Amino acid sequence: MMRSASKDESGQMLLATGVVLMMSLLSMAIFGVKMAGISMPYDTAGDDTIQASSDIAENLPQLTEARAQIWYDSGLSEIESVQKSIDSLHDDVLHHGEIRGVELKLLNITVSESDGVVTVYSELGAADRNSMLTRVISFEIDLDA
Repeated sequence: MMRSASKDESGQMLLATGVVLMMSLLSMAIFGVKMAGISMPYDTAGDDTIQASSDIAENLPQLTEARAQIWYDSGLSEIESVQKSIDSLHDDVLHHGEIRGVELKLLNITVSESDGVVTVYSELGAADRNSMLTRVISFEIDLDA
């Protein structure tokens, strides 16, 4: 049996049919994902960013002092204790934001000491799908008191 060298386009047609079928399936999959998102609640007037940043601003000084006191009692200096405390809280703030659906991050953290009082300065960045804000958080800690 010998094959002739004639042009046979049936292979190309089969390939084209397969590509069209794949594109159709992909299109249906994308449509299904978009439709699944329609039923999710989406509040354009939500205040999640404001509420989450307010929670952090309220509780960060007390949490920093409580953690710093533990480090200070174990023998570290005041400034080292506060620095370790705020570093660990930075990670907790990120995690708190993930749970709330808001991106939270402490930026430009500065820890300084003057006359036995440690001053912490930071900017809190908060954002969700609707809004973004930056808030300055500054407080003093005196572990000897």
